[in-house]
Amino acid sequence: MAIEDDVLVIGGGLAGATAALAAANAGTKRVRLVTYKQSTLRHASGLIDVLGYTPAGKGPLTDPFDALEELPHGHPYERVGIDAVRDALSFFDGIVGDAYAGGHTDRNALVPTHGGTVKPTARYPAATAPGLASDDRDALLVGVETLPDFDAPLAAAHLEAAGIPFDCRGVTLRFPGITRDDAKVTRYAHLLDRNESVSTPSGEAGAREALSTAVRDHFEGEPRVGFPAILGDERADDVRGDLADTLGADVFEVPMGPPSLPGIRLEELLYDALEAAGVRVTSGVPVVGYETGDRAGAGRRTERIDHVVVDRHGAEIPHRADQYVLATGGLVGKGIESDREGVAEPIFGCRVPHAEDRYDWFVDDVFGEQPYARFGLEPDRELRPLDADGEPEFANLRAAGAVLGGYDYAAEKSGAGVSIATGYVAGTRSAEVSE
Repeated sequence: MAIEDDVLVIGGGLAGATAALAAANAGTKRVRLVTYKQSTLRHASGLIDVLGYTPAGKGPLTDPFDALEELPHGHPYERVGIDAVRDALSFFDGIVGDAYAGGHTDRNALVPTHGGTVKPTARYPAATAPGLASDDRDALLVGVETLPDFDAPLAAAHLEAAGIPFDCRGVTLRFPGITRDDAKVTRYAHLLDRNESVSTPSGEAGAREALSTAVRDHFEGEPRVGFPAILGDERADDVRGDLADTLGADVFEVPMGPPSLPGIRLEELLYDALEAAGVRVTSGVPVVGYETGDRAGAGRRTERIDHVVVDRHGAEIPHRADQYVLATGGLVGKGIESDREGVAEPIFGCRVPHAEDRYDWFVDDVFGEQPYARFGLEPDRELRPLDADGEPEFANLRAAGAVLGGYDYAAEKSGAGVSIATGYVAGTRSAEVSE
């Protein structure tokens, strides 16, 4: 017997979670999210970048919305429209509440990253807010010996070279209570969350006090101090507050590469919201097939997806819904696959426009504009994937996030913004037409 839903979302990343929440918010009673692999959110920075650079490379952009009006035909933002991007961001703001900042303005903020660069972004964790590069207060960056991905002195030097409007200095110290250089970022966070007792040169102390003491040995009165993004998880606000009180300075986190604690926190916010909205989440199961059915309707294509087939521990379980949203990611997330025969979308076989000659998929210049970076589904303005004749592949399938083509999210710094905007539109449209 098939499991019945009104809207079924395939994919558990930012686009999929947003689509499911949008469908539930629009009044759909039976919404299900099916995801196979662990969400890619925990590998993301946690920053929400709408558009940092134009497709032509102009930037960093001060106001991304000015540039949205000039995007080329087929870009996901051009498909959904600027008003939908604004509505989607407002929807995101309502989900994350005061855990994120940036919703007060259209302008991008410049957020320092672990490599010493600044990233133009529209929304950023509240824990990052005191570290913005537009702030002219001096800063001390604190690195940790067992976290080589963040070289604080080098990051400070890069920021200084980039012309930041403040003096920046970096130091590296041993993190109290951590001796292994392969400790997970969650170990640092949990140690501070629980304020575990650790050994220091002067005896036992709580982890927060011990970290503050270690920093004070290098502190020169800077009004703000930046740490790698490891300052707690469930009690992150308390951790930063205690460090700030002890040091007498604002404390902020510098976004890190994967695995990312801000990304994990964002995932927790979204999945808590899914539970609160009554969205059913089925995880750890791949969609391995589908069946179509004809449901005649005036003025619409008759071929529709009747149900998808989910592999649950070797048993094939049908899941039937009125509307479907595909949010399985791009080439990196395996939502788009390529081999010597071509490029394809593996679940529904939707068309992925690409050159027939594989040597036209890339250019020799490593820093050049790579055609493969734009591979993905071509949607209509309802975000329904189109076939070679420009017709929807299925009447009741929409796509969202990195599975869409027509943009280079890495070069544009637009990945999270596109996921939120297209996820919001796909989920809302699916709810509106759900029977």
